[in-house]
Amino acid sequence: MQIELFSEILTSLKRNKLRTFLTGFSIAWGIFMLIVLLAAGNGLKNGVTSNFAFLTLNKLKLFASRTSIPYDGYPTGRKITMNNSDSIFMANSFVEIDQVIPIYTLGYKTLYNQKKYASGEVTAVLPAYFNMESIDFLYGRTINPLDIQEKRKVIVICKKDAELLFASQDVIGRNVVIDNIVFQVIGVYSSNDRFSWRTESFVPLSTAQTIYNNTNQFEQMICTLNGLTTATENDSFNLKLQHRLSAKHKYHPDDNRAIFIWNSLKDYLQTMKIFSAISIFVWIIGLGTLIAGIVGVSNIMLITVRERTKEFGVRKALGAKPSSIIRMIIAESLVVTASFGYIGMLFGVIITEAIHKFMMSGAQANEGGMPVIFQNPTVDIGIALAATFILIIAGVIAGYFPARKAVAIKPIEALKYE
Repeated sequence: MQIELFSEILTSLKRNKLRTFLTGFSIAWGIFMLIVLLAAGNGLKNGVTSNFAFLTLNKLKLFASRTSIPYDGYPTGRKITMNNSDSIFMANSFVEIDQVIPIYTLGYKTLYNQKKYASGEVTAVLPAYFNMESIDFLYGRTINPLDIQEKRKVIVICKKDAELLFASQDVIGRNVVIDNIVFQVIGVYSSNDRFSWRTESFVPLSTAQTIYNNTNQFEQMICTLNGLTTATENDSFNLKLQHRLSAKHKYHPDDNRAIFIWNSLKDYLQTMKIFSAISIFVWIIGLGTLIAGIVGVSNIMLITVRERTKEFGVRKALGAKPSSIIRMIIAESLVVTASFGYIGMLFGVIITEAIHKFMMSGAQANEGGMPVIFQNPTVDIGIALAATFILIIAGVIAGYFPARKAVAIKPIEALKYE
């Protein structure tokens, strides 16, 4: 029975090649465009996300400077310094703070290796810094807790400096000299994610503090925040933080220059709104395209069934039951929509993957760190399959109802149907 039904479907499709092709093409094209448009929306979203990755964490930065207001007998211009006790103070005094990472900037240094030179910023950090700043490693490793504990002379350099100093990927374990001090290279990161006008290298905080000032001082600090969701809460926290820091370091509570506080919450909230708007935009594109595909498939199937009303009349006149005709139409719709739907989905996935590879090759060539407009324009395979399944079901339903109506017509009337 199943073989006879399948054979009958094939015969019907072969007899109406043009109609079958146009029906299948509309289905394949609808699914193809759905996948491509969803991929375009995702590519836009991923591109914007990569450009604003540094704003996806709610961060707080502190910069120690000099006082601008006289206070308690201290003159203007007194230098404020932070030390390891400030890290403990920040972590233990504010429930809104999750992580505390001190930063000691060594300044602009020259890296030397066998008559080859590279210049750039050298920054002393803790291991958690690399995750917080989303630094993309090419090979090697980051600074780890043992490096901090043993005050190892190790360094992480960027790809540009690695090429200047060593001219190859054989970098890990090699030495560079900074201020007559030998550091061993343990990792290389991609300079694409850093500022294009400068390079930066990283050494353990404890090592730099011991070598350069023999104290536990530093001038910058980064903290991650939690629990602040509005600008009002943010302003209240900033005021509380300013007063407690001024009391600890003995400067005027209104002196914003002594320790400059930069809180990214406003930028963070704005960025999250941008991401939400792009996500909504992507779903609107997807749903709109899906609805258009459903309407297109339904219209095609409706027209197809109406054109075959006379055929149905002949079949009924020859003794075919209405249920068998409806079953044949549903099976035919299922075969056409599933086959061409799969073709449309396959070509859509192939095109988006090809664009993704092309964009990846372009990103690797983007050594200047230029803003990315489009990135990873692909669609989750689950979404592609779900969309294809919905269009197939729409095609089957669109074939069923007009077919049921058509077979209800008496054979003599169906034979006269135009």
